[in-house]
Amino acid sequence: MATMMQVNDWLDVLRREYLEDYVKRGGAAVKFAVPQDRPTQELLMYELEKAAEASGYVFVALDASNTKIHMIDKVFHALAKQLDWDSLAYDFLSLTLLESNYLVPEAQSDFSLAEVARLNGLGIGEMRAAMNSRMTDRIFRDYAMTQEFRIAMLRLCQAQLDPGDVQPSIPDSVKDWLRGDLRLISALKSALIFQKIGRHNGRHMLFSLFRWLHIVGKAGMVLTLDISRLIEAKKPSQPDGTIYYSSPAVLDGYEVLRQFIDGTDELGFALILVVAPPSFLLPDERRGLHAYDALRLRIWDDVRDRERPNPLSSLIRLCKEAPGDLPGGPR
Repeated sequence: MATMMQVNDWLDVLRREYLEDYVKRGGAAVKFAVPQDRPTQELLMYELEKAAEASGYVFVALDASNTKIHMIDKVFHALAKQLDWDSLAYDFLSLTLLESNYLVPEAQSDFSLAEVARLNGLGIGEMRAAMNSRMTDRIFRDYAMTQEFRIAMLRLCQAQLDPGDVQPSIPDSVKDWLRGDLRLISALKSALIFQKIGRHNGRHMLFSLFRWLHIVGKAGMVLTLDISRLIEAKKPSQPDGTIYYSSPAVLDGYEVLRQFIDGTDELGFALILVVAPPSFLLPDERRGLHAYDALRLRIWDDVRDRERPNPLSSLIRLCKEAPGDLPGGPR
């Protein structure tokens, strides 16, 4: 039997050790939380969202029942659908202007190249040249982000600053591309984007997104992945419109999670929390953690105190109020 920790006690550690400093400075962590029951999970999600937003993070929760967790590009698209890309572009432009000691219009609705130039006593051509130089340095030459992501963000920022610089259809096509809704990639040929987001580049796009959030002034992202559906083997007799996973798809899902763990050196400004039910820890060779040793060996706490949980471990078992035990001791 394994010792559990109270949700609020663990979140205090998570906030102090990760959110308030480590992740803000460019670090990354992948944690696995196993709540005792549904009320405990709901408390965890509610309190974590509050803590994340209070520390300046973007909080996004994805559920394997409506997002294909086993496909990294689908994870990215689901994230992209929850973000306001125009607001992020505006945040970048405003922050860049302020850091360069330029005045910025008070209202976002008044933001334009002409108005910014007027406020700062410059000609439109001079203001455009100054901002293009800064966008090139801070976006296009930031090689920590993948090239296509850099181009996409550059186009969105150009459209915010001076719509005349970009073809009218490009901003919407870029956002559709990010969200996985773009039908024909040829719509972005003039923007110098030539391939859709797929399993071959989805992970790099995701890592680029986390860095972009930092660049626009956010602390980073707190991403939660509820993988409870991966453990469910039986589909309902009547389709309910949600996603169910075959055994091979479950292993693909665990491989995506394994890649997150192994990619923490490349990853930055992100805390990824994987939330799973207690049955995830049972010795199920088909769907539980023991079905995929490449993941189990990375998070399983083989050596631990019998009475006290380690709040900094990769895998933590949580309860709502009084500590107790969960199934899933060492085999």
